Amino acid sequence: MASSVWLIWVLVGTALIFDYINGFHDTANSIATTVLTGALRIPYAIFLAASLNFVGAFMSKGVATTIGKGIVDPSKVDLQTVFAALIGAIIWNILTWLKGLPSSSSHALIGGIVGAVAARHGFHNFHLAGLKLIAIALITSPILGFIVGHLMMVVTYWLFRRTAPSKLNRWFKVFQVLSASSMALSHGGNDAQKTMGLITMALVAGGFVVPQGGAFPIPLWVVVACASAMALGTAAGGWRIIKTVGRKVLSLQPVHGFAAETSGAAVIFAATAFGAPVSTTHVISAAIMGVGSSQGLKGVRWSIVKQIVGAWVLTLPASALMAAAVSWISYNLFHF
Repeated sequence: MASSVWLIWVLVGTALIFDYINGFHDTANSIATTVLTGALRIPYAIFLAASLNFVGAFMSKGVATTIGKGIVDPSKVDLQTVFAALIGAIIWNILTWLKGLPSSSSHALIGGIVGAVAARHGFHNFHLAGLKLIAIALITSPILGFIVGHLMMVVTYWLFRRTAPSKLNRWFKVFQVLSASSMALSHGGNDAQKTMGLITMALVAGGFVVPQGGAFPIPLWVVVACASAMALGTAAGGWRIIKTVGRKVLSLQPVHGFAAETSGAAVIFAATAFGAPVSTTHVISAAIMGVGSSQGLKGVRWSIVKQIVGAWVLTLPASALMAAAVSWISYNLFHF
């Protein structure tokens, strides 16, 4: 039991590091457009995003439950497997951050879990219904983000078609603070829960938490720790990715930022209500593309979009392979 106690604390610490990295990796989701359109200065934007990321983590626990027991029964895995999943996800997040690519921390974590479990315990332990829900959510959410972003921009242009561009930008700089707040809140509500679910999975696997009557109990200290780690990571910022999302994909004005953030937040809030984990990075990036497409095909810099989509496609298999490799090496070479 002593070794299990030591390992669980190492695992919790590693999970919080992942949550912190998720925070600075995904800062662009909620504040990139606000900063780059001049709606908020950088210090205020960071404070707003960090604060609302923290608050959003307390919104619900549906996504945490899906991650914690929807992919695999936590009683059928061990702490080493969960640890390998985290390491695989962290490695991929750092690599894509260094490249400035807005890949998905959600995809990386889910890919890590799948790879580590498959390598250590085989494929028969997976819950197909849970994997189906996650797959549907991850695939459809960016599509919805694109469509809603496009429609939001078209409707906004129509409603304000008689307003001078200078006046329109002044108004939407104010509106964009509200839309960025919604985006930050939705990001905390969906993304922080994923780490909560993983930590609770480890606690159940190690026998430190015992589910009662089929429930998936998430300790309050886990919620507070994950919310704090994500908020601190958000405060650290992720300026390489902010430049890719906000400046290279589309030349943004405040009205574009408002439409993209409002669309992204709406899709993420809906997914969270259904307990479906989605990639906030994918959703907001797709919403920005949708907003740009309302100006015609030339409204989006498709060469940058191609790089982003490439990172999206690679994330799940790459993080799964990395986690599987960590799991295999730790078990076969170090007998861990």
